[in-house]
Amino acid sequence: MSTSRPSPPAPWHRRPGVLAAGAATVTVVLWASAFVSIRSAGEVYSPGALALGRLLSGTLALGAIWLLRREGLPPRPAWRGIAISGLLWFGFYMVVLNWGEQQVDAGSAALVVNVGPILIALLGARLLGDALPPRLLTGMAVSFAGAVTVGLSMSGEGGSSLFGVVLCLLAAVAYAGGVVAQKPALAHASALQVTTFGCLVGAVLCLPFAGRLVHEAAGAPVSATLNMVYLGVFPTALAFTTWAYALARTTAGRMGATTYAVPALVVLMSWLALGEVPGLLTLAGGALCLAGVAVSRSRRRTATAPGRTEPAAGPLPEDAGRV
Repeated sequence: MSTSRPSPPAPWHRRPGVLAAGAATVTVVLWASAFVSIRSAGEVYSPGALALGRLLSGTLALGAIWLLRREGLPPRPAWRGIAISGLLWFGFYMVVLNWGEQQVDAGSAALVVNVGPILIALLGARLLGDALPPRLLTGMAVSFAGAVTVGLSMSGEGGSSLFGVVLCLLAAVAYAGGVVAQKPALAHASALQVTTFGCLVGAVLCLPFAGRLVHEAAGAPVSATLNMVYLGVFPTALAFTTWAYALARTTAGRMGATTYAVPALVVLMSWLALGEVPGLLTLAGGALCLAGVAVSRSRRRTATAPGRTEPAAGPLPEDAGRV
């Protein structure tokens, strides 16, 4: 009786699961940096002007790549999700987040906005039929406990206001709604198409701030304007595309849980870039956030027959090959 040898594992660049995890990591790091850049640029630019400048920079970068790749317009079934995510996530979210970060420090803003993953999981289960496995729920509970810990550790420092917290909560609701609307669109269009036209919709929504943007840019220091352009090119154009790529290959709830790593990174970046020194309780909360992400992203091992290898988690069949 002949026995077949197991096929060698595919190179890393041909493993969809590895690519999706890498895309999610890029997103988390760049989004964490966005909270710090918003805090810095917000000292010069008003919330609406900063959102418009960021979205215009992102649209130009994405549009250039879209033209080079010749991907064409998204199919008609994708437009509803693109429009809703563009209005909620690219438009409304960015304005209220910028406004909120003028009232609270970067770390606190990131923590309040990270109510979003819980809303994403609940909305995804209700509207998209996403499963809520025990590991995901456990990981989210651990991360949320970490977020609360960091929030409590910062509450006595005078860096937050009730109004700022409310604005960040509104940003979290918009973020969750945008993600859940975006997920179905990715079944019909590529990550680049969904991100490019979502960003364009957000920019159009923010056009009433054009006059203020021109006025403020004329007197703004170069560093603030470069921060605004950075927000558009990296945390928006690049990070939203890598997010959409990863979202197309997993559930909305699991992707939302990944962003619980953002507050921990924001605390570290704020410490290095803005001098907002975290305390021990803050650091402990950040560690809990990261631990929860690790739990929520883990998969239960299943027994496999001798001589067989367990298949790696990858995209759904309809997502295979789509970039």
